[in-house]
Amino acid sequence: MNSEGEERDGIARWSPLENEGWYAARGATSALRDVLTAAGLEKDFPYLRADLNAFGHGLIELGRVSPETAERLAELLKRALSCPQGADGVCSSPTNLREN
Repeated sequence: MNSEGEERDGIARWSPLENEGWYAARGATSALRDVLTAAGLEKDFPYLRADLNAFGHGLIELGRVSPETAERLAELLKRALSCPQGADGVCSSPTNLREN
């Protein structure tokens, strides 16, 4: 193997700092964190973090949430899916993410 995952002595080696999966996971985690904060859910996802699996694939750990948090997240997703989208794919009607 060459570059990422280079093999020496039959052992695959890679660094998270040289792994695109890590940066993708970290960026996606930050984006999700910002939206959860805007929705008032920043304290409801205590296990949210970026991670890599043994193969160097980026993953986002959401962790466990309370039933109330799951219901709130489901409601936010329903609202997002029902929002009329403009030509640019962005919701054309503003919504308050903190409403119940």
